Amino acid sequence: MFLVEPPVTPDQRRAAEETILKVYAAPYRFPLWSTMTLEEQVYSTAAKEENVCESMRLDDSYLLNKVIYLHDMQILTPDDLARFLESPACAEIMDFLNALNDSIIGVKTTDSIEDSPMVSNLLQLLENIKQTNDSIKPIETNSRFGNPAFRDFYDKIEQSLPAWLAEFVPSENIEEVAKYLQDSFGNRKRIDYGTGHELNFLAFLLCLHKLELIKKNEYKALVIHVFFNYVAVMRGLQMSYWLEPAGSHGVWGLDDYQFLPFLFGAGQLRTHKHLRPKSIHNAEILDEFSKDYMYFECVRFVNSIKTGSLRWHSPMIDDISAAKSWEKVDIGLIKMFKAEVIGKLPIMQHFMFGSLISFTGGSMSSDAAHDADADECGHGCGGHTQVYAFGQEFPDCCGIKVPSAIAAAQAEKDLAPGARNAFTRPIPFD
Repeated sequence: MFLVEPPVTPDQRRAAEETILKVYAAPYRFPLWSTMTLEEQVYSTAAKEENVCESMRLDDSYLLNKVIYLHDMQILTPDDLARFLESPACAEIMDFLNALNDSIIGVKTTDSIEDSPMVSNLLQLLENIKQTNDSIKPIETNSRFGNPAFRDFYDKIEQSLPAWLAEFVPSENIEEVAKYLQDSFGNRKRIDYGTGHELNFLAFLLCLHKLELIKKNEYKALVIHVFFNYVAVMRGLQMSYWLEPAGSHGVWGLDDYQFLPFLFGAGQLRTHKHLRPKSIHNAEILDEFSKDYMYFECVRFVNSIKTGSLRWHSPMIDDISAAKSWEKVDIGLIKMFKAEVIGKLPIMQHFMFGSLISFTGGSMSSDAAHDADADECGHGCGGHTQVYAFGQEFPDCCGIKVPSAIAAAQAEKDLAPGARNAFTRPIPFD
């Protein structure tokens, strides 16, 4: 999406948008592989369209400086994804993730870390979101699927984010930055959450870094305080609104929802002399060290809402525990994140790109991309005909809504001892 910033008259805005659309919708004039920047294309077209330039009465510098590229989907085919994985945008994301991970190696969650003013701003932002969650109560329902009150929460956050972000984000970047943060809380239509939404929070932090609002010396606090608080906020949303796992069984999360807390948690333990990956099977160790290390806290949380052994309900976490060292776990999870999160089309087809995280796909038009995301489940099922991702088989989740394990655990607690009802059946984990 393109916009021209005010002050402009309505006629000037319409003329500018028409000019930009001519660039964007005319591949015969500027092919997708053109080396020209979007701004150069706009300028070149405007120079040729004298009637448009006459009506706009804008000088060259205005046109070049005021055209802002906002969010759009660019990854809709396997070819798009392959190009993205080799792009500077992908490298930026992975480099940022590695830098955050390196900053907390050997650091405990309970260590004393000073918060910069920017980190304090982010913590207050998360506190505002938590308070919004507390103020919007779930609707009483007999369903174990996502609670509709989540949509009220989502709408409230969408209304509030611009004002909250205005405290520290430049005005011209608020809309773009807010989009990543908004998408990090889950999907409004499906009332679900997964690793793709978690990726959006990482993208939100990356945007702040690219705007030079976050410095490298703040990375430790950014992970230990800000990101871990984000995880706590998401658990609050999951507990309140019973967000469904995004996909058939959590898709590519190590638990039903998250991936990065495990990765950062393994980074914390990377240099520990005594604790080993197999320690997750010791309940006393989990209780003792979950407050100090996020990996143990994640496993403890999974065990608290699911019954049976890790081998049954979380086989991937169980398999990882066989690794010889936390270093191997940490390095392996970084590779896994690239292969199984940003390397998966059903996740990345929904990821937005803009002026801060830039990538141009090329296999589909902008309108087709928006149509691809318009159906209720996002995968073209249920009688929908929109494109969801060319070259992909229908995901397992199509037609198979998977309830929240948190909802199941709560339903069990609400029953009298020995009682059973229609909602106490086992959850399909495989």
